[in-house]
Amino acid sequence: MVLREWARDAQASAEEARVALRHVADDPSSLSDDEWVALLGAAGAELDELCELADGARRQVTDPDALTFVVNRNLDTAVIATPKSGDPSLEDLVDEARRLGATEICMQGPVPADAPAEDYLHLVERIHAAAPDLHLHAFRPTEVTDAATRLGISTTEFLRRAQAAGLGSVPGTAAQILDDEVRGALSGGSAPPAREWVQVIEAAHRIGLFSTATLLYGHVETPRQQVAHLRLLAEIQARTGGFSELIVMPLLPENAPPPLRPAATSTVSRRETRAVHAVARLLTLGRFDHLQVAWTKQEPEVVEELLRGGADDIGGLLLDGDLMPSAGQEAGRVLDVESLADIAARVGRVPRQRTTGYADPPADRLIPIPQVRP
Repeated sequence: MVLREWARDAQASAEEARVALRHVADDPSSLSDDEWVALLGAAGAELDELCELADGARRQVTDPDALTFVVNRNLDTAVIATPKSGDPSLEDLVDEARRLGATEICMQGPVPADAPAEDYLHLVERIHAAAPDLHLHAFRPTEVTDAATRLGISTTEFLRRAQAAGLGSVPGTAAQILDDEVRGALSGGSAPPAREWVQVIEAAHRIGLFSTATLLYGHVETPRQQVAHLRLLAEIQARTGGFSELIVMPLLPENAPPPLRPAATSTVSRRETRAVHAVARLLTLGRFDHLQVAWTKQEPEVVEELLRGGADDIGGLLLDGDLMPSAGQEAGRVLDVESLADIAARVGRVPRQRTTGYADPPADRLIPIPQVRP
């Protein structure tokens, strides 16, 4: 696969974008793939209009005045499964997160190959025992498959056991782009097929676990593959209703596979980022209510543009506290309540805390938020 060049291959003409804009304003469900591709290439006045339409769609399906967020802590499965001398205990990490106001623990990553496979379930049991009122959001589809294979059971059986032990929902990360050619290019041929991700997610939804959905853009995918990915997510949602939100994320250069690192993300622009988020909102309208900004992967001014262009949620505060758990790529990234309040004021919204499933937290779990005048 050749790295895409947006300026040459994906930039739609202004006229194509204007035609598609007229259609999306009338009925987003009526657009063809070609029209969505045209909108992904929108620029200038057409891009501004696209983002305004996306923000109007946001206002139709969510509280138009709210900027929602969850208070959480990220944990790396491998780190807590095989702690080093002097590391804080899992129980201490969970207890501190709860005291800081967290309502969610997010745990991702595989149990190391030299650790017992049973640790997948034991970690869930320990977290739930330490704080039964915290929601545990854990194990991407690749980890569910790894756990089931190592335990010699089906993925559905593993998910049932994890749910019984205290698992509340599953991250829909590692979806990348649900296209085998793209996934192979990103992994050097080692990625599991897209159908495996779909099968695990739908198995989770069938037993009552909800999940997030993700789109990873800015690498080797084409605009048409982005559209196909979003359509597939919408189809899954139509079948199961199990997605809580859609998270759109760029592939950062430092996270790209070494062979792709020099060029894979060099063409990701603010224009493309705005267009991808706006199209994601409009193409999935009626299926997804919530579109989340991946604030850890965007510059602050871009985050604000995306919140004005269709996104309603800013994700988690990612609490580190004093113990500072190692949590992979997002370790050390904290969005404090003061910064959150400032962002909300600048985009004309009011911060509103939510649970993982977008409900209101119990009154005793609400954290104080400074009042900043918009």
